[in-house]
Amino acid sequence: MLRFTAVTGAMVALLAAGLLLGGAWAALALAYITVFTFFMDKIAALAAPDHPGQEFPTGDGLSVALWLAQFPLLYGGIAVLSGDAPPLDKALIFVALSLFLGQVGNSNAHELIHRSSRWLRRLGVAVYCSILFGHHASAHVRVHHVHAATDRDPNSARLGEGFWRFALRAWHGGLVEGWRAETRLRQGRGLHPYWVYGAGALASVGLAGLIGGAAGLLWLLALSAYAQLQLLLSDYVQHYGLRRRQTPRGIEPVGPQHSWNAPHGFSSALMLNAPRHSDHHARPARPYPGLELERGVMPILPHSLPVMAVLALAPPLWRRLMDRRARKWADHAKVNQA
Repeated sequence: MLRFTAVTGAMVALLAAGLLLGGAWAALALAYITVFTFFMDKIAALAAPDHPGQEFPTGDGLSVALWLAQFPLLYGGIAVLSGDAPPLDKALIFVALSLFLGQVGNSNAHELIHRSSRWLRRLGVAVYCSILFGHHASAHVRVHHVHAATDRDPNSARLGEGFWRFALRAWHGGLVEGWRAETRLRQGRGLHPYWVYGAGALASVGLAGLIGGAAGLLWLLALSAYAQLQLLLSDYVQHYGLRRRQTPRGIEPVGPQHSWNAPHGFSSALMLNAPRHSDHHARPARPYPGLELERGVMPILPHSLPVMAVLALAPPLWRRLMDRRARKWADHAKVNQA
């Protein structure tokens, strides 16, 4: 757990210093989550073991600590951005905070909504609600994990599909399919969680308005959009072009070949092992410190997940890099099935 705690804790500390002191601290926070992370990922010795074993604790303590940090950073950031800080400081803080919300906050919320404890799941929902994305808590668990790597999952990108087209389809599809899945599950019984998501979003909007007025509301919308964009980029990258095959007995089960993975140690620690995506789909309840990586069995991205997310913003470049790799895994699956 030392690796996860040190890497995420340093980002929280730098971002907090950037909000309080501005200037060089805001620049350091942005440099840490971008340039520093990029170069640290190049150091192979920092990579976690492919098979970490069971000696790790569950990691719930760090998840709760990051949850506690999320809200002062988000709403403190809105206060600074709505105030009279220098324009350069505002620009640095906005990008650094957005990247934290998208890469660390989203990854932590994702971990929490998969926990067996009802209270931990509620903490994850609260994070998503704060960035106006509460429905993802339903869409991810009820839809994505059921239909991943099929056309029934709006968050699994198809081969040849550009990111921007995917993002519109995934956002709308997740909202609608999450609602339908929860409605079918409850059959009119109990409180529909979408009411909770709506109330949480209104609470976040109201708090932003109290802090910064109309400017605070606009900054919340901008931060939320940036954070949601990063979550959609992760979904796009981690399932692009990979499909479960139709068999005589129906769609094949989710396997290690249906998610892209990245072995880079530093960014994986920052994102609580989110780049170890195949093992997460195989064992959704497994805590992030114990997620494994099996080379040769799981598709591996050519670069770290943050770098691939940037490349995905340019669809022609992305397709030149990824289409042949996705086809190779599709051909590999055909051979194995035969």
